[in-house]
Amino acid sequence: MRWIDLHCDVLSKLWRDPDLSFYEEREETGLDVTYPRASRAGVGMQVFAIFVSPSVPRAQTWEAALAQVDLFYEKVVIGERQVFPVLDRSDVKRLGTDKRLGALLLLEGADAIQGELSHLRLLHRLGVRMVGLTWNYANEVADGIEEERGGGLTRFGRTFVQEMARLGIILDVSHLSVRGFWEVMEMTEVPVLASHSNCRAICPHRRNLEDDQIRALIQRDGLIGLTFVPKFLHPDPDQARVDDLFRHLDHLLELGAEHHIAFGSDFDGIDQKVPGLENTGDLPELEKLLARRYPEHLRIGCQRENAHRFLLKHL
Repeated sequence: MRWIDLHCDVLSKLWRDPDLSFYEEREETGLDVTYPRASRAGVGMQVFAIFVSPSVPRAQTWEAALAQVDLFYEKVVIGERQVFPVLDRSDVKRLGTDKRLGALLLLEGADAIQGELSHLRLLHRLGVRMVGLTWNYANEVADGIEEERGGGLTRFGRTFVQEMARLGIILDVSHLSVRGFWEVMEMTEVPVLASHSNCRAICPHRRNLEDDQIRALIQRDGLIGLTFVPKFLHPDPDQARVDDLFRHLDHLLELGAEHHIAFGSDFDGIDQKVPGLENTGDLPELEKLLARRYPEHLRIGCQRENAHRFLLKHL
C-alpha cells in the first residue's frame, strides 16, 4: 500500500452511466479511478463518495443514494474478490497486508437523509463510515459553503451529529459553511476530517480552509486531504500545476500539520484536471515528485500513514 485517497466520485458516475465499468482495462474508460489503475499505482484504500446532485428532486434523493450504495456492492466490491469494504478497525489493519483494495463509503451531503435519523442509521448498516454534512448549499442539517447567509448547524443538525458520534461515523467538514465548521468543532465527541480541501492562504477559494480552521483540525487530531481540483489549487484554474499542490502542502507544514496531511483527489468529481494529475494512473509520477522534494517519512505520512493512523483510531 503506497496511497490512501480520501475522495472520489466513481459511484455518481456509475449511477449516471450504467455502461461504465470500474474494472475496465482500456485507457479511455470514462472513469478517472479504476481498479487496474489503482492496483498499479499501489492504492491501498479508496474512499468512494455517495453524491446526489442538487438537480435531483428532493423526493428522489434517498432512492438515488441507495442506488449508489447498491452500485458500490454490485460494481465495485463484487463479492470481495479484488476489493473489500472497510467497515471497522480490523479492516483498516488489513490495509497494506491484504493485496486487495480497501473501499470505504462516504456520504457527501446529508440531503438524501431527508431529515430522518433512521436513514442515517440504515446507511451506517449498509457500510457508510464517513458523512459530509453538506455539499455547497443548505439542507436540513446545515448550510454549505456556497450558501450566502452563512448559517451553521440546524437544531436537527446538532442531533444528527450526535447520532453520528453514537454510531462511530467520521464527520467530513469539506463543503461545510465556516460557521458550521466552528459549531462542529465545539462538538468534541465526533471525529473530524476535511476529505478534499486546500489552503485559502494559497488559493482564496471559499471551499479552501482558513489557517485558523487548519490549526483547529490539527488541535483536534483531524486530517486534511489535499485535493487536485484546479480551482482549489490556483486562482486561475487554467494555470494550476503540480507545483501548486506542493505550495499547499508546504503551507500545511508551516502550520504544523505534518501528521495531519493526506490526499483526497476528487477524481471523477471534476472535469478540469491538472496536467499530470488526470487520473489514478498518474499517482506513481506524483510519488516520484514527492520523493524528490520531501524526506521519506514525510512523503509516506502524507501518502498513507497519517490517514491510516486516523482511521485506526476512529473506525
